[in-house]
Amino acid sequence: MEAAGLVARADDVNNVFGHQPGGSGPWLLVGSHSDTVPAGGRLDGAFGVIAALEACRALIQAGHPAGSSVEVVSFHDEEGVAGSGGLTGSRALLRHNHLRELSGYLEIHIEQGPILESERAELGVVEGIVGIRRLNVRVEGEANHAGTTPYSARRDAGAAAAKLAWQVRDILQSVDPTMVGNVGMISFQPGSPNVVPGAASLIVEVRSISERSLDRACDAVSAAARAAADDFRCQAMVEPGLVIEPVPMDPHVVAVLSRVCERSGRPWRMITSGAGHDAGALAARLPVGMLFVPSHGGISHSPLEHTDDRLLVQGAQTLLDSIVVLSGN
Repeated sequence: MEAAGLVARADDVNNVFGHQPGGSGPWLLVGSHSDTVPAGGRLDGAFGVIAALEACRALIQAGHPAGSSVEVVSFHDEEGVAGSGGLTGSRALLRHNHLRELSGYLEIHIEQGPILESERAELGVVEGIVGIRRLNVRVEGEANHAGTTPYSARRDAGAAAAKLAWQVRDILQSVDPTMVGNVGMISFQPGSPNVVPGAASLIVEVRSISERSLDRACDAVSAAARAAADDFRCQAMVEPGLVIEPVPMDPHVVAVLSRVCERSGRPWRMITSGAGHDAGALAARLPVGMLFVPSHGGISHSPLEHTDDRLLVQGAQTLLDSIVVLSGN
């Protein structure tokens, strides 16, 4: 940031901020996170930081008045307590009263999914970020010898859990065809090839932009868990886990981004984000908006994630044009 001519500082949890010398708030904060997941790619988060830095650099070099009210941020981690979550909750940041100096937040990110590319859209304006619900399911039956216990005598907790895992997709599709879910963790106890599982645990995750759909899906999954347990003469306990509410983007910012995309003449569409972002962490405290560029093959959280340079540059230009409009200049 200093090499780009900005006055830079790092806060107590290692978020890095930079703005034009002599500029004054309230700042339009623009950026993303520079951290990524283990074995992640080069674009998730980092593209948003670099695009914001280049947009700010261009405004300064052009002597454009919008440059004096833009602050670039590189958050320390992905939407965590030391990153954008820290900006709204960390004692270190609250001590600086930094939120009071901000007028809004703007972020550009790779889509991390296949929708834009499959529809040949080159830009996406994010309407909202999905909410997440996780249900911790435990099924209890009876452990017994797998070779000597006939099926009719078993209380097979593993079979009940597997049946529920198989049913989740159909359950969610029946509630709301636009929502998705996952069973990515399942375990059997005692966990031996020749022992009928006496207990099983799994976590069911559901995601949707609709809070009503999330509630209905959780009710349906809970009912299915109990029914699957009954089928195998077991008992199911369902406890709520992680709860993240859906986050709509600011309507005014969405309208500005839409106009800028329309003016660009490039194919674009409105889109919902199925993944969490810094914009979601900040939305409760600031007007926020997001732009997406396509992800080749929909691949992300992988070294194989890729977006053509042309689309990255085009996205950065759209970010710059949006900053100018939002700044009133």
